[in-house]
Amino acid sequence: MRHDTKLAEPILAVETLPLEVAVVVPTLNEAANVERLVERLSVVLAGRGWEVVFVDDNSSDGTSELVRRIGRTSRHVRIVQRVGRRGLSSAVIEGILATAAPVIAVMDGDLQHSEDALPRLIEAIETGAAEVAVGTRYVEGGGTGDWDAGRVRMSRLATRAGQIALGTDVSDPMSGFFAIRRDAFERALPRLSAIGFKILIDILASAPTTLKVAEIPYHFRSREAGESKIGARVVAEYIELIADKTIGRFVPVRLLKFLTVGGLGVFVHLAVLRTMLGLGDTFIAAQTAAVVVAIAFNFFLNNSFTYADRKLKGWRMLGGLASFYAISALGAVANIGIGTWMAGHDERWWVAGVAGVLVGAVWNFAMSSVLTWRK
Repeated sequence: MRHDTKLAEPILAVETLPLEVAVVVPTLNEAANVERLVERLSVVLAGRGWEVVFVDDNSSDGTSELVRRIGRTSRHVRIVQRVGRRGLSSAVIEGILATAAPVIAVMDGDLQHSEDALPRLIEAIETGAAEVAVGTRYVEGGGTGDWDAGRVRMSRLATRAGQIALGTDVSDPMSGFFAIRRDAFERALPRLSAIGFKILIDILASAPTTLKVAEIPYHFRSREAGESKIGARVVAEYIELIADKTIGRFVPVRLLKFLTVGGLGVFVHLAVLRTMLGLGDTFIAAQTAAVVVAIAFNFFLNNSFTYADRKLKGWRMLGGLASFYAISALGAVANIGIGTWMAGHDERWWVAGVAGVLVGAVWNFAMSSVLTWRK
């Protein structure tokens, strides 16, 4: 018994404050900012039981290795390294699920979010004033820093579009700087889309009941090091998120993207067919060439657009193309079969044609999702 007591003493000696809050920081090539961010969090969160969880998408600049090195001497610092997948929203979700903290704050790793506002965000949650506390640039006391007029207009336009589409009056629903109660996040979790970079608007739209929101002003700062991730992809993913939270309740957005690609493929098919016939080829030869080219067109565009999150590369792309050809061939058989059957039951030729096209398209989408671009 005496031996057991001696073993327990050092364990009791290192007991610290219970975990109150976790700061989740998604990163991609932010090694230049990690140490300064940890230092600043240590100052503003002093006296609390806290930890910072970096969720790194396998950065090429050594971000994960640096966080591990810091974590060996600081119990506050943790790392979740993701390999083979990317995305800020999904990174935030994994970071929240990786911590036991009852209050979670989310901020970027580029030092543009002012850590000075962090205690106020946390306090709004801890006092029960809100379930979600949003760091906002668009109320009195907040600001967008050195943004030029064009970027401010674009941000406000995107913000307004989100407010209208999702029916929220939060002034900055696109903010990446916020705090949330764990139970509020868990209620929204089953319906989260995890698309793109705007996790806050996803949470607000996915909660089964309206969340109580507090808005805390802060000034957006200029990036000190590293490169901005803003680009065309961010805009496209934001549009996809809005679509998923509106029409996506009735029709999967991925299916709509797949059908859009298929529609473009029709024009490619007709263009190749017309060209081949103009060169003197027989119809069967021209039609065959058009089908082969259109299927390849659909595959490569779907690979980059519809299934960007599962994009095939290298040798896997060749296997995917082969499977897509096989699936499309069976889809064509289904198209013809259903169309012919419908023609025997309905004299309107276009009804039979549309029925065949829809069955073929749904077949192609379902099977390619399972086989060609499986998770």
